[in-house]
Amino acid sequence: MENQNNRNISEFILLGLSYDQNMQIFCFVLFLFCYIALLVGNLLILVSIRCSPLFHQPMYYFLSHLSSMDICYTSSVTPKLIADLLGGTKTISYGNCMLQVFAMHFFGSIEIFVLTVMAFDRYVAICRPLHYMLIMNRARCHLLVLAAWAGGALHSFPQLSMTIQLPFCGPNEIDHYFCDIFPLLKVACTDTYIIGVLVVANSGMVALVTFVVLFVSYVIILFSLRHHSAEGRHKALSTCGSHITVVILFFGPSIFDYLRPPTTLPEDKVFALFYTIIAPMLNPIIYTLRNAEMKNAMTKVWCQTLFSRKAHN
Repeated sequence: MENQNNRNISEFILLGLSYDQNMQIFCFVLFLFCYIALLVGNLLILVSIRCSPLFHQPMYYFLSHLSSMDICYTSSVTPKLIADLLGGTKTISYGNCMLQVFAMHFFGSIEIFVLTVMAFDRYVAICRPLHYMLIMNRARCHLLVLAAWAGGALHSFPQLSMTIQLPFCGPNEIDHYFCDIFPLLKVACTDTYIIGVLVVANSGMVALVTFVVLFVSYVIILFSLRHHSAEGRHKALSTCGSHITVVILFFGPSIFDYLRPPTTLPEDKVFALFYTIIAPMLNPIIYTLRNAEMKNAMTKVWCQTLFSRKAHN
């Protein structure tokens, strides 16, 4: 009741990406294709890993969790965006807006921590190969994934708590294509400076610190490769190259959006597309095209499925 007394609006209007009708149709076709490609690609990875011996290898166990987070994370934003591009007034209820804020930060931060766990896995595999299976046993893998989920909760619940406490008196137009904290701070009818600083300290620093940790870990990995054979270097560089590409696509725009004074810029929506749609869509392509084991596993699993169906018929 106290929170309801602090607001007199029941919904927000999302201004979206563009007012131009032709641009909206183009974006609808583009993002519908991206979303279908994301779902198909990540589901292919999930099924291929689960139905093959790769699931028992730590790197692919973590990759399956990354694919799951890609689907959950993007699904908290993209279906609404696609529907709005076809509709007229782009509205979202207060409750759904708060849910979207939570889901975005919860699944997004879990994805960040899973990427960190994957970097640690590659560090152990390349720098401590003789102790790899001892260090990365299945119990520790489960624990690391659980820690990623716990980290996601610790990050997202304070964000949601701060957002729910904001009073909204109008106007209710959000200059974005989804509900996020900075655009909501702009329409809140109170001084939001302290909350803005807390958001930067939380979201911005999580993104920056994680990126620095990942960057340092991959520098150490690449430096240690000089002691490996040419074949070993090629295999490690192929795997690490995939990881580094994903990290840059995801973290670069995230740091730009969250690690700065709490303001909104026209470029925010463009950069947000990278970490909400483009990077999750490219993850399956990056991890399969440069990974022979993943390609072989996918070929075997789906060929066996097709042959078994033909034999059954």
